[in-house]
Amino acid sequence: MWINTKVSVRMDPESKRPRIARRKAAGSGDDAAGRGYLDGQLLIAMPVMGDPRFARSVIYLCAHSSEGAMGIIVNHPAGTIDFPELLVQLDIIEKADQIKLPENAETMKVLKGGPVETGRGFVLHSSDFFIKDATLPIDDVICLTATVDILKAIAKGAGPKHAVLALGYAHWAPGQLESEIQENDWLHCAADPDLIFGGNVEEKYQQALRKIGIDPGMLSNEAGHA
Repeated sequence: MWINTKVSVRMDPESKRPRIARRKAAGSGDDAAGRGYLDGQLLIAMPVMGDPRFARSVIYLCAHSSEGAMGIIVNHPAGTIDFPELLVQLDIIEKADQIKLPENAETMKVLKGGPVETGRGFVLHSSDFFIKDATLPIDDVICLTATVDILKAIAKGAGPKHAVLALGYAHWAPGQLESEIQENDWLHCAADPDLIFGGNVEEKYQQALRKIGIDPGMLSNEAGHA
């Protein structure tokens, strides 16, 4: 669904599971966890990151396999885009009903999820909400849903306890992410729901570095991981 107003945002209109290549469960074959796939973890951009689109970015990696990787940037705000106004633009609520939204809808963050399909919306959310054939569990506590149904649920106060809406996503071709980690573009560590869903978006990069015990001033050009 495209809305030709100040912001053009598309959510899948029907329940449709996002087409994301996930690795097999650990021990189930060639794509087992022992191969080093990082879905469900955080990527933290190193200061030497050469791509300005990812400078000082923290990315939740939704999928990583031999077919490539896909993730959502969780610390780049989408400018002045307002979530209640998006609900109006998507015809989910009437403009007069903005003042009646539940608190988590009024304060929900809208993020620049990445440079791919920047007009498409993705909701990262806690696992207390699930839509059959639409929600993709990433790990035990975080899921991804890209259909408009989740926005309707949030507007009614029936959605997940924690959620962020991201416009666009980051994508890597097969082997690309592995090469970038070796070239010292990224650190990686276990995901932190408090960081992903936390309210202070501007502080998330520093928080992510502190999470793995790193002072930004101490980072060097050596490739690393936590």
